[in-house]
Amino acid sequence: MSRQVFLYDPPERFVAGTVGLPGRRTFFLQASAAGRVTSVSLEKAQVEALAERIDELLDEVVRRTGGNAPVPAVAPADVHDTAPLDAPVEEEFRVGTMALAWDGEDQRMVVEAQALVELDVDTDEDLAEAEERMLQDDENGPPMLRVRLSGAQARAFAKRALDVVNAGRPPCPLCSLPLDPEGHVCPRQNGYRRGL
Repeated sequence: MSRQVFLYDPPERFVAGTVGLPGRRTFFLQASAAGRVTSVSLEKAQVEALAERIDELLDEVVRRTGGNAPVPAVAPADVHDTAPLDAPVEEEFRVGTMALAWDGEDQRMVVEAQALVELDVDTDEDLAEAEERMLQDDENGPPMLRVRLSGAQARAFAKRALDVVNAGRPPCPLCSLPLDPEGHVCPRQNGYRRGL
């Protein structure tokens, strides 16, 4: 079966969002253009890492070009997107591997999210070989979402993604673990339930 690539070049909208209540949220990346919508699920930590790496890569592009790249220092207000995910949210696949690149010729950020794949290997050598095959742009590889963003779109995505990650349950001031609405068993309180 040939690889399915969901390409958005450029997307009308590319955002991170959630479905569900804090503590039980499912995180999604969602791209849309010309009436098409693609949603892929991933872990909260993946969303946070993606947003942080996008900002780091954009900062490096600005540094290396001496400020000549079309990359704003912060997310422009006119591209800030606070709308919910487009409904219905239908998961195409669960993300396993992500990749980022800057296309200097087109002045675009390239974001790739590849489907999670179970590897059945017996040795470390087999694992290394299987991982190498997965990273190649093979026509028989797992499904992939590929999005090409302007510098402004990438900054706006990163800002929203971090806002979404931070919108969950507040952290305990003592141990930094998430507080539940019904209370919190804090390890720093020796297991005593702490009320809100």
